[in-house]
Amino acid sequence: MATEILMPALSPTMTEGKLSRWLKHVGDDVRAGDVIAEIETDKATMEVEAVDEGKLAQILVDEGTEGVAVNTPIAVLSMNGETVAMAPSPPTPKAAPAPELVTRPAASAATHAVGPETVAMGPEKDWGPASPITVREALRDAMAAEMRADGNVFLIGEEVAQYQGAYKISQGLLDEFGPKRVIDTPITEHGFTGLSVGAALNGLRPIVEFMTFNFAMQAMDQIINSAAKTLYMSGGQMGCPIVFRGPNGAAARVGAQHSQCYASWYAHVPGLKVVSPWSSADAKGLLRSAIRDPNPVIVLENEILYGQTFDCPTDPEFVVPIGKAKVERAGSHVTIVAFSIMVGVALKAAEALAAEGIEAEVINLRSLRPLDTETIVESVKKTNRLVTVEEGWPSAGIGAEVVMRVIENAFDWLDAPPVRVHGADVPLPYAVNLEKLALPQPDWVVDAVKKMI
Repeated sequence: MATEILMPALSPTMTEGKLSRWLKHVGDDVRAGDVIAEIETDKATMEVEAVDEGKLAQILVDEGTEGVAVNTPIAVLSMNGETVAMAPSPPTPKAAPAPELVTRPAASAATHAVGPETVAMGPEKDWGPASPITVREALRDAMAAEMRADGNVFLIGEEVAQYQGAYKISQGLLDEFGPKRVIDTPITEHGFTGLSVGAALNGLRPIVEFMTFNFAMQAMDQIINSAAKTLYMSGGQMGCPIVFRGPNGAAARVGAQHSQCYASWYAHVPGLKVVSPWSSADAKGLLRSAIRDPNPVIVLENEILYGQTFDCPTDPEFVVPIGKAKVERAGSHVTIVAFSIMVGVALKAAEALAAEGIEAEVINLRSLRPLDTETIVESVKKTNRLVTVEEGWPSAGIGAEVVMRVIENAFDWLDAPPVRVHGADVPLPYAVNLEKLALPQPDWVVDAVKKMI
């Protein structure tokens, strides 16, 4: 006898998902309750548990397959040790778009895989060979490397240990480092953040994971009034080497209370350093630097980027310095400054502009506090135009700060007023069509540039 394992519905609104990873293989024994696979939806990564016992006889859907409809057979389980005839293949799920190679200007020396496209990378220290990994894997590898190197480093947060992270960032860390260094907490951000700040003040190096930075609002007093201010208020006698990390900004249909970008909130505060990675290399290199830093560092990740794959240097010493932006694409007609997921939007806009003969230089900020004013100003002095892109709100945003830095340092080089592209100045709508209308798209950036030129 055999039974089919079906693609589960992980929420009432789920219609399809991505089969991201098989944890069991053909021929493995399966018991009821065993985790057999991981499924990604537009909201989260979830585990699939077996409800029956038997042997995994056949896998019908390969790892990485997207668009697998709910209730589609994904595997076959044989019961009572019986041999199972190969089941017919289910209807082919929707496949991810085939990679499209984009030709860049001859001046671009290197290329870097970014999901479905290839983009040019600006000058950067040559760290040697690189291999493709997801942003999720890069963050995990960064934490594991620093935890191996320093016994004072530990990870704490909701579901980081037994469940291996709400977004599977901490996979395998509990097994390697044990429950004293990978610590599950109750749902009490104010409590476990305060505990962690106290640990940092006493010489440990905590990594505090927030399930989203929206939940970190419960711990604002601990972050702003304790972690950020203690070094100053103690006259330099007490430092606070702590990392606060987790997803920031919009995900997909999680509502206004879970879709806020906190970049300008934290970048406003003296005593904090703030970074926001885009690629796997950014994620791994910046997080390693953040863990080593003697100051409190905010690491603003992006949930949508977790599953995206980029090349990342394999050098075991690889780090990205905090405070240094990166030119992702060289250009001569306009400077586009972005961070986090908006770097991808800016690069797509640059592709569209190039087709019309407009060469945009795209700068990935990576660090929001300190901000790399020098790289931005140097670019604007070459292109004479500036567009900033962020998914956050316009008032007192990162774009406003970048524009002011350029006005203060390169006003005479500007041939047109700078333009900010940003999220709509409203709480993010829940409806998918309205959500898209509220978040910056590549054509918004294209329109902004064309109005300047």
